[in-house]
Amino acid sequence: MRRRKVARGLSFKRRRRIFGIPVSTTVLAAAAVFAVLAGIVLLIFHLLSGASSKGTLPAETGQEISQEYSDPAENTPAYATAEELTAAADRIAAGYDYDQAIELLQESAFADDSLVLDTVKRYEEEKASLVRADPSRITHVFFHSLIMDNSKAFDGDADQNGYNQMMTTRSEFLNILQQMYDRGYVLVRLHDIAYETTDENGNVIFKEGDIMLPEGKKPFVMSQDDVCYYEYMEGDGFASRIVIGDDGKPTCEMVMDDGTVSVGSYDLIPLLEDFIQEHPDFSYKGARAVIAFTGYNGILGYRTDEAYRDSNPNLEEDREMAKKVAQCLRDNGWELASHSWGHKNMGEMAMDNFRTDTDKWESQVESLIGPTDIILFPYGSDIGDWRGYSPDNERFAYLYEKGFRYFCNVDSAQYWVQIGENYFRQGRRNLDGFRMYYDLPETDPQTDHLSDLFDVTQVFDYSRPLPVPMM
Repeated sequence: MRRRKVARGLSFKRRRRIFGIPVSTTVLAAAAVFAVLAGIVLLIFHLLSGASSKGTLPAETGQEISQEYSDPAENTPAYATAEELTAAADRIAAGYDYDQAIELLQESAFADDSLVLDTVKRYEEEKASLVRADPSRITHVFFHSLIMDNSKAFDGDADQNGYNQMMTTRSEFLNILQQMYDRGYVLVRLHDIAYETTDENGNVIFKEGDIMLPEGKKPFVMSQDDVCYYEYMEGDGFASRIVIGDDGKPTCEMVMDDGTVSVGSYDLIPLLEDFIQEHPDFSYKGARAVIAFTGYNGILGYRTDEAYRDSNPNLEEDREMAKKVAQCLRDNGWELASHSWGHKNMGEMAMDNFRTDTDKWESQVESLIGPTDIILFPYGSDIGDWRGYSPDNERFAYLYEKGFRYFCNVDSAQYWVQIGENYFRQGRRNLDGFRMYYDLPETDPQTDHLSDLFDVTQVFDYSRPLPVPMM
């Protein structure tokens, strides 16, 4: 029997010798003079040849070039014209990172060009007009794996109802992105909203972030659960795993009808990346979504869990590849999170099982993706009620000891944010078949959970089997 693992919650988650031969003082003196002369000649050569890299000379010399002779923009690409440079800066500024855009211009060879000077002035004016977002009024939406082929997902088998309830189709996702973009929504990171820091007394505290956006723009967080491509999903119209594309960005593999493997935009990660490439102002300073993993079937489509020791001959290769993909995600702005190891209700399971599950996630998943401080609770559950977490909450204390600081449940409210003394907590909104179908006017004219985000009648995929089953 195939095990279904899709979240179902709709409520509250481092002697002077050369090669051993004695060296006389005369030889040492001669060597010193030679070294000084060689250094002068080498320095003149670099100056005349336009060498501008700050840092070190070729490895065999082991000597550093003085910063006096370095180009301040040593780590930026070479731009042939001021127009090319400002075009690159404009893309950075489109993502509201005016400081980085200004730095790029001012530390370039074109810093005194009139076009560059005018662009810097424009950025400074735009930056001055930004408005600070209220951290308590930031919504958080989430998805599961996206359905790429409706005919396979909705083929009448035992998994159809679960897909219909919990999953979002490709067309729905793209329509949601476009409508939210048109309404001024801007994707931000959880760590942009609030962050852990130390106060003047040395105490670790959580502090509100300063998200600065143009008037009328609305920050939001996006997450995706169960990015594992479970075995039960094979042949049902979903991507099969995440890989690193030729451009260095994460993308997907999907098995085609003829058994061949195609690489392309077959799930949320590459589709969102495509959208942001086209609309850079949809992402605040390079923000991407939160990607959450369980562990029992492995992660990212790789069978990495220890349970596959006997059945997966490529276990170690899969683990190494998963590590590389996880690092690629991080490098490209994605935040990684826990969704527990076994997809259990963490608010209701016995405490011994809670510790065992958390320890398994640490050893089987965190060991591959690196440390994370975010947990998205399965089944929309939580480890406490609406009141703040307290030190005597045994579950909170155990997760906190393991390094978790951001805790997300599921809540249908427009926004639910709680910034505690040493943690951050937020409710998430499921944008799936169930939620959209029961928000349609023809289904229930009295229900409205989505109108602030998009027009559900323009988003809902009517090729779904109807009615969408109740939970």
